Amino acid sequence: MVRVERSAISNGVRRNENMAEHYFSKSQTSELKITEFKTHIRGFDITLKLGSGTFSAKKVDAGSRLLAETMRIHKHDAVLDLGCGTGIVGIIASKMTNNKVIMTDVNERACMLAKENTKGIQNAEVRCGSMYEPVKSDKFDAIILNPPHTAGKDVCIKMIEQAFDFLNKGGSLQIVARHNKGGETLSEHMKEVFGNMQDIAKKGGYRVYMSVRE
Repeated sequence: MVRVERSAISNGVRRNENMAEHYFSKSQTSELKITEFKTHIRGFDITLKLGSGTFSAKKVDAGSRLLAETMRIHKHDAVLDLGCGTGIVGIIASKMTNNKVIMTDVNERACMLAKENTKGIQNAEVRCGSMYEPVKSDKFDAIILNPPHTAGKDVCIKMIEQAFDFLNKGGSLQIVARHNKGGETLSEHMKEVFGNMQDIAKKGGYRVYMSVRE
């Protein structure tokens, strides 16, 4: 893996150091610094533009990498990458299916970078908005999610509960989390909502959980 610092782009607004700003905020006021990051996942060489004010601003985090490496996507699956950040998981998903991959995030800066990162990928579309609002008329065969734990447990629980209504029959919700830092609770809630749940991957304290709408 190679990380190359490319440029720092000011959006004209300096961050107030006393103001808390989170990657799950809609708008970011901090100076935008863009990093180019190269990685290799699932046989694909990927170059990403990452940026300050977004989740995992300088590299692909371990949870997203594990999800990208182990998620179960079939050739004709319609996929939702919920909370896509700058797009790595959705990009890998787009290479595993010939169907649509919709990538959503509330963070406008993350959406901007995800759009840059998916240029030329015909079956990937980035939509900006909160939770499932950008896809309220869509149904999917797989929803993939690295939940925003910093936003609070209630937000993560809502993402799980609402996923059921956006999945086709036989569709799956696949989530990555640290098992001993909130993941176990989320996995138990997945089982309550869907009536089933299985671990499909484990690495470095992270697990990928999957539930299927039967």
